[in-house]
Amino acid sequence: MELAGRTALVTGSGAVGGLGHATARALAAQGADVIVTGTDPERGATVVDDLRAAGGGSAAGTVRFVAADLADAAAVRKLVEDAGAVDILINNASVMTFSPTTEQDIASYDAAFAVNVRAAFLLTALVAPKMAANGGGSIVNVSSTAAGLGMPGMAVYGATKAAVESLTRTWAAEFAPANVRVNAVVPGPMRTSKVVAAMGPDMGGMGLTTALKRTSDPTEVAHVIAFLAGDRSSYVTGATVAADGGRTAI
Repeated sequence: MELAGRTALVTGSGAVGGLGHATARALAAQGADVIVTGTDPERGATVVDDLRAAGGGSAAGTVRFVAADLADAAAVRKLVEDAGAVDILINNASVMTFSPTTEQDIASYDAAFAVNVRAAFLLTALVAPKMAANGGGSIVNVSSTAAGLGMPGMAVYGATKAAVESLTRTWAAEFAPANVRVNAVVPGPMRTSKVVAAMGPDMGGMGLTTALKRTSDPTEVAHVIAFLAGDRSSYVTGATVAADGGRTAI
């Protein structure tokens, strides 16, 4: 197994049916010891049970949940302490805001930047030096097509993800001498449990905006994240990889 003996911390993975859950599954299947995080211990326990049932808690590696509210900078630092040595960091946790600019409330604005940008910044700043001390590692940031496309109502969310893509390039340059690779993945419309619950199975026809004319299963994007996390992508850093069904190509 490619990731055996490595520890992966996946933020925003504490609920079944999301990209974080699918990513944790993909990493565990490759042998990684996986730390899942979220704010709800009960939901987190369900994710851990699912990963173990799929083989992620026995031969493939260990799985554990650490509760953390990434909107709180102190909680982010505590998460890094609780996680210990980490070889793979997946900055997936995200707060989505959907509002016209003229109607955007400041509380939601601050919450989005706190989780989507500041938490990823702090985690990377605290984890990357530990990776370097252990010989290297891989960091994968989850962006969005909203970072590069003008989408009404998505000004704040898109800005946070554009910041994440910019940080990806800077971090790749900063940490390359220490053998820490940093990349970003840009998902397209995904059938996560949260989005399907809010928009219905066809997700408002969002799949038709892609070249492939369909939405994705989160697992399809998780496989791209897992590829960037492992050694098969050893010469890839500073890249922003679209896993969006061709949404940004047309």
